[in-house]
Amino acid sequence: MTTVPDPVVGPIVRNRLLAITDQMRLALQSVSGSPTVTEASDFFTGLYLADGSFATMGYQVTFEAPPVGALIRHLLAQRRPLHPGDRIIGNDPFVGALHQNDLQMCAPLFVDGELIAWAGVMAHETDMGGMDFASWSPRATEIWQEGLRIPAVTLVDAGTLRTDVLDMVLAATRLPAQVGLDVRAFIATLNVAAERMAALCHRYGTPVVQTVMTRMVEASESAMRARLRELPDGTVRVHDYLEHDGHANRLFTVDLVATKQDDRLVLDFSGSSPQAAGFVNCTRAGLAGGVAGALIPTLGWDLAWNDGLLRPVTVTAPDRLICTALPPAPVGSATVETVWVVSNVVAAALNRLLAAAPGLQYRAQAVCSGTMATFNLGGRNQYGERFGLHLMDPLAGGFGAFCDRDGTDAAGPLNTPCPSIADVEVNEQVSPLFYGYRRMAPDSGGPGRRRGGRGAEIALTLAVPEAAALIMTHGAQVPNATGLSGGLPGGTVRQQWGHGIAADAPAATGAFDPARLTRLADLGPKPGSMPMTDRDVFAVRWQGGGGIGDPLDRDPGDVVRDVISGAVTPGQAAEVYGVVVCDGQADGAATVARRRALRAARLGVPVGEVPEDPGPAFPEAAPPGLAKDDRWLSLGDRLRLVHGRDGWRVVTTGGALLCRGHTRWRTGATLRAMQLPEASGATLHRDLTVTASCCPATGALLGVDVHLAGTQPAHDLDLDLSPGGIADHLATKTAPAMHAHVNVIEEP
Repeated sequence: MTTVPDPVVGPIVRNRLLAITDQMRLALQSVSGSPTVTEASDFFTGLYLADGSFATMGYQVTFEAPPVGALIRHLLAQRRPLHPGDRIIGNDPFVGALHQNDLQMCAPLFVDGELIAWAGVMAHETDMGGMDFASWSPRATEIWQEGLRIPAVTLVDAGTLRTDVLDMVLAATRLPAQVGLDVRAFIATLNVAAERMAALCHRYGTPVVQTVMTRMVEASESAMRARLRELPDGTVRVHDYLEHDGHANRLFTVDLVATKQDDRLVLDFSGSSPQAAGFVNCTRAGLAGGVAGALIPTLGWDLAWNDGLLRPVTVTAPDRLICTALPPAPVGSATVETVWVVSNVVAAALNRLLAAAPGLQYRAQAVCSGTMATFNLGGRNQYGERFGLHLMDPLAGGFGAFCDRDGTDAAGPLNTPCPSIADVEVNEQVSPLFYGYRRMAPDSGGPGRRRGGRGAEIALTLAVPEAAALIMTHGAQVPNATGLSGGLPGGTVRQQWGHGIAADAPAATGAFDPARLTRLADLGPKPGSMPMTDRDVFAVRWQGGGGIGDPLDRDPGDVVRDVISGAVTPGQAAEVYGVVVCDGQADGAATVARRRALRAARLGVPVGEVPEDPGPAFPEAAPPGLAKDDRWLSLGDRLRLVHGRDGWRVVTTGGALLCRGHTRWRTGATLRAMQLPEASGATLHRDLTVTASCCPATGALLGVDVHLAGTQPAHDLDLDLSPGGIADHLATKTAPAMHAHVNVIEEP
């Protein structure tokens, strides 16, 4: 039988493989009884080559494709005997999982006695044992306190369920009914994959199916390498932070040096903090997942999502960092802490390259909701039954702004392409909760020429006398959703607690009074486990997305519409956007004066010394003072890289020369300490500061950096201007062939 599919059969098999992956999703959600799976889609399904490379994946959580592959490779390295009908379960973070709550299962797929592929599934379980409910314990000092670890155990042996193994797993969890149903859903999911793959191979031939799977991966690798060649060569340096490891409010850094050359990308995390004493660490499986979570959607938006997208990428970091922790380090909150921050820095680095790539600048995006604030609730419901809830509402954070449009409100994180949260009524039905409100939070989107999407906010209480709550986050004192090209970060998480209900008017009566929530007290980032009663109120506001461009460049009409819709308050409009709103419209003269005064304040000079600003600077806008033979390209909203007879220089659209011979443009910018807008709720950890980099001629914002106090902002973009780098790339192009964003200045 031929191994080379013809032009008709190849696409049919490819589409059938994608359909099988979606049928796996349907099977999982049909059998599972967990709202985390059925409502929030916090899971992964995919098909793998025989060597553990993933060939297909769903669009649920991009973190989770590499970890299941790590479990498969662990089995292959063990040379364990495998049989048709085997189903192997695991959740060990030092084997392949992100943390113990992420239960994994894989199946070797046999056709006519030959191992031809694998199927994998993974989902978050609300509780897998440990010292605290939900298996997330801020008090943990070692991984053995965080729940059952399953390295790689055969749960179904040649088609026969091992009830002894299942009983062992369920004995460790506080929610055996929920976990047990999910385990059976996993088995059903893998059974669907096995049956459909066997039928596909019998129809078209196993060699053809394997060849198509291999070619899918190879095609994505080739397409990713082509995309990398569209990006400029050079080095990007970015970092992000998370506060509080559960023991003390220490600040931890995830540091990334990304080096792009030709069709290869090296991501070096060596400068990150040492592993923490508390539960915020992640293992190498988490590091790989965090990289995939950002890289796949950022650079592969129109490509087939599989292992080929990751093959041009090398990830380097020594052991025992916060992102490469070794036993016995606790890693219980890895997914919502360090793994998430890894995705933040990868997204930030790649988007800086996209912003400097002719033809791809429209894809440049600020960082999306930079954290997943966690609220778990457990106890007895009104019927005396044990319940457990992992609230997925925090997926309603704001999406980062794009170069050409605002971020979407409540669109969620980048690493979850199809975010879903349950209706309020569904959550109130399955758990004894009562919502006071769930709504968009004003001023939470990062200000900019393009505004970041708003995050949502909720207030809730209990519909039963008492339960145990677990509350934790990072990003309460770190604005993780950073902006781009002078855009500001989105607002930080704000967690509050108080008594909003009278003792004689429990929540079940509907006497919840949101107006009284002003008296709530801030909880900080990691209050941990605490009792909750039906007269307590928990209120939380999630991060918005980062903005792009100077807020003073935003169209006043857009700001007025934001005020009318409630996205921006009038105070924020005046103080941050410089727009004076009167009677539902912008006061033109007052707005011009206000914006000029704000730019003068950035430079620390009288208003009269600031020249008229050239106005909003899109990538098409040329800088002033160009010579006839100068060529230029955009590095962002107001930065232009110019090549002329005297070499390379970076200038602003306001006419200021920032540097020559390199792209470390902050050397010539005006740097000023900056306060984040109070209305956005942004607060800062004591070890952090914010610096604004401004055009020395006009005061326009060029960059906003959150960095360690006592240090200078990093030079984030260092392009290769040597022969063989971007210089040769531009010099070989003729004027008609150049993209519209790479310009040749001609005399009239």
